[in-house]
Amino acid sequence: MELSAYAQGGWRLLGDPRRFPRRPYAALLRAAFRSLLRHPQSGNSFILDDPDLKDIDPTVLKHCHAAAATCILEAGKQKADISAISTCLEDCKLDKERIEQFCTEYQCRELVTVVSFSIGRSPLHITDVSWRLEYQIKSNQLHKTYQPSYLVTLNVENSDSGSHPDVSFSCTMEQLQVLL
Repeated sequence: MELSAYAQGGWRLLGDPRRFPRRPYAALLRAAFRSLLRHPQSGNSFILDDPDLKDIDPTVLKHCHAAAATCILEAGKQKADISAISTCLEDCKLDKERIEQFCTEYQCRELVTVVSFSIGRSPLHITDVSWRLEYQIKSNQLHKTYQPSYLVTLNVENSDSGSHPDVSFSCTMEQLQVLL
């Protein structure tokens, strides 16, 4: 996974504990995920309204927000795993704690983000759901996982144009509960 020079610069700022102590860093991550999952007309004011972000220069804040959003979008677009995200953030000079914090937030919201990117911003009507249980024994790195997951397909239609491609994704039980 690669980020633009501008996004990498924003992540370097986010990795600096003097500019972004622990609480503002966490607040900015939450704001970045929320901004991608909200309705487009709801505005950006909530990003600057968080009390943990009040001491940060608005220009730096916007730059870092754009960097975090870019990383989230790239990870969702490429369906990047945690190791790819970690490597990318290590290249931007983030410490292990901040990388883990981002990855935890990403994993909690990954399913919602992927479904959101798949269906876009316009409201869709779910007409049918099909699913099946899959039991994963080994990962692609040959590690034994022994983990059940669900393969879900949402049959959807757009109220404007009629039909829309089905949305398919794989998730764990915890991710499915978050989605519901």
